[in-house]
Amino acid sequence: MKRSKKILMSVLLTASLAIPAVGASAAPENNNGVEKFRVYVEATDQSTKKELKGQYKARWELTENGFSTEMSEKQFTALQKNKNVKVTKVQEVTLDTEVRATQSQIQAAEYPTHQTPWGIKAIYNNSSQTTTSGGAGINIAVLDTGVFTGHYDLTNTVEQCKDFTQVTVPVNGACNDAHGHGTHVAGSALADGGSDGAGIYGVAPQADLWAYKVLGDNGSGYSDDIAAAIRHTADQATATGTKTVINMSLGSAGNDSLISSAVTYAYNKGVLVVAAAGNEGPNQGSIGYPGALVNAVAVAALENVQQNGTYRVADFSSRGYASTDGDYIIQQGDVEISAPGAAIYSTWNNGGYNTISGTSMASPHVAGLAAKLWASNPSWSHTTLRANLKTKAKAVDIKGGYGATTGDDYASGFGFARVK
Repeated sequence: MKRSKKILMSVLLTASLAIPAVGASAAPENNNGVEKFRVYVEATDQSTKKELKGQYKARWELTENGFSTEMSEKQFTALQKNKNVKVTKVQEVTLDTEVRATQSQIQAAEYPTHQTPWGIKAIYNNSSQTTTSGGAGINIAVLDTGVFTGHYDLTNTVEQCKDFTQVTVPVNGACNDAHGHGTHVAGSALADGGSDGAGIYGVAPQADLWAYKVLGDNGSGYSDDIAAAIRHTADQATATGTKTVINMSLGSAGNDSLISSAVTYAYNKGVLVVAAAGNEGPNQGSIGYPGALVNAVAVAALENVQQNGTYRVADFSSRGYASTDGDYIIQQGDVEISAPGAAIYSTWNNGGYNTISGTSMASPHVAGLAAKLWASNPSWSHTTLRANLKTKAKAVDIKGGYGATTGDDYASGFGFARVK
C-alpha cells in the first residue's frame, strides 16, 4: 500500500458516551410505518419464552428465559400486562463528542508525524522510545464503532472483525468504522508500525485485534448489542483457549443490567475487562458504566503536563469518591488506574492519523499494557494480571490535577501503571 500525502483539517475532540431517551427518533419502523424500539423480554419459564419467540423475532438471548427484540408501543403496553413476562426498554447509548481545543490535523494515508506519541513514550517510561513490542498470543477485543482494518498500521494485527449492530448478528468479516473512534482506540492499543515499520506504534503491537463493532456509524448503539459482544468475546476466548483483554472506551451514567451481567460473565471466564472512566469530571461520583463496575478496570485520563512532579489528571476525566481515598480497595464507582488520555495521536479511519482526547483514549493504553504483561507472564490468571497492574500503578503516584493526592485517590486511582 502506498501512503499518499493529503492533509485534512479537523477539531480536537473529547469523546464520551451518554444515554438519550430510549425509543427516540432513530427507532426502526416496520413495513406499515409503525415506530418500533428495542426491548428485553424476560419470561418466567422456558415455555412462555418459546411462545413469545414465536411472536417476536429474538435478537439476543442474554439470559436463560429472556431475549431482546423490537416491538411497537402498543405491543409493549400489552405485554406489560402479562404477569408471566417482564419487559423493559433497552438503553440506547450514543457517542457524545465535545470540542476541547481548536484544531488538529487528520492526515490521510500519510506517514505519521511521529511514530511513538507522547502517551506511548510515557507508558514505556522512555522519552527516546522509537518502537514498541510485546503482546504476542494475547487478544485485545476492541468493542467500539468498528475499526478500519485496512489501516496500514493495523491490518497485520487483525484476527477477528465482527459487526453486532446489523439485523443479522453478528456479521463476520464486517466491522467498518465510519466514525473514527474505534480505529483511534485500536491504534493506541496495538498499532504495529505497518509492514514498512514507518507507521505509528501502540503499546502491544504483537497482540491480536478482535474488532467488534457495537456502535453504529453515528456513534449510537444499544446495550444488548454491547452485552452480546462482551459475552461473545468471553466465549471466543474459551473456545480458542486464548487470553483476552476487552477494551470498552464507552459508558453511560446508569448501570445497565444487561451490560453489567455480561461483564461479570466475561470476568468469571478469565477475561480482563478495561473501560474508560468517563468524561464528566472533575465532579465526584461521575465514573460511568461499565467502568464503575467492580469487575472492570476504570481508567482515568492524564495530560502531558507536569504538576507537583507528576503527570496531571485531566479536568474532564471522571472522578470517584473522596470518601474512599487511601483504602487501595476497588469499590463500585472507583478509578483504578490512570493513563495518557489527552491530545492522543493515533490511527484514523481514513488510513491516516488524528489527535483526540478523552478517557476513551486512556483505556486502550492500559488494555495494551495488560496484553504486553500477560504475554510475558502466560501463567498468570486475569486476577493476577490485574493485581500486577495495580502494583505498577502504585509505583508511579499521580499528584497533579483536581482531587489527585499522595496514594490512592479518587482522581487517579492507584496511579499510573507503566511498562517499567
